[in-house]
Amino acid sequence: MDTLTAIQTRNSIPHLEGPAPTHEQMREVYKGALRAPDHARLRPWKFIEVRGEARERLGKTFLETANSLEENLTDGDKDKLLKAPLRAPMVIILAADIKHHPKVPEIEQIISLGAAAQNILLGIHEIGFAGVWRTGKMAFNPRITEKLGLKENFQIIGYLYIGTSMGKEKPLPEHDLNEFLEFWN
Repeated sequence: MDTLTAIQTRNSIPHLEGPAPTHEQMREVYKGALRAPDHARLRPWKFIEVRGEARERLGKTFLETANSLEENLTDGDKDKLLKAPLRAPMVIILAADIKHHPKVPEIEQIISLGAAAQNILLGIHEIGFAGVWRTGKMAFNPRITEKLGLKENFQIIGYLYIGTSMGKEKPLPEHDLNEFLEFWN
């Protein structure tokens, strides 16, 4: 698959099953992720791959985090948090390793990790797998960062759920390019 075809046909697939890409396949995908734009070569990327039973531990971490936020959780809310990482055979936690730099603000480092995440989604699409980027209350939350054992300078910007499409794919919309493109003369 050529690059433009991969970009134009990638779709967010929330219904995933096994298998997930192999470790060897993911090594190649991660190499592509590391080609994301990176001002001052700060390399603000950390990918935490979660598979197998570790997904259950991640669900417990989600629940512990929500409880620490003193939210009034229903039994349904608790069950949803526990089961969230089980919706795919692999979850990649996207952790921005924010560094103080006089020319590279925090937002630029987060955007760099976002570009790396998009490269991952394109890479897995190219090799025949699917994924979806999820955020919610377990992203941009210092408590989840702490519960995951990361230093204070890290920010969780989201989770990539990766696996094989179950065939329930939403159609890709056709966009009118003129609604998004402007020429400045």
